[in-house]
Amino acid sequence: MTKFILMNGVRREMTAEEEAKYNQDVVDTKAARDADKLEAETKENLKASAKAKLIAGEPLTEEEANTIVL
Repeated sequence: MTKFILMNGVRREMTAEEEAKYNQDVVDTKAARDADKLEAETKENLKASAKAKLIAGEPLTEEEANTIVL
């Protein structure tokens, strides 16, 4: 499928190089979003684990302790 680009108010077909770069940018952006989402989920899981251990009086791991902000 041919993709188009708008440059200086003129619509034209992308060159093969532009289309390849565009497609790679889409893949990179999705990978970055997925990595950010995974990192946020991991942090939330650590916070929940730390909270549960604090309530139960259990010792925290260093990683869990680092999530606590006083």
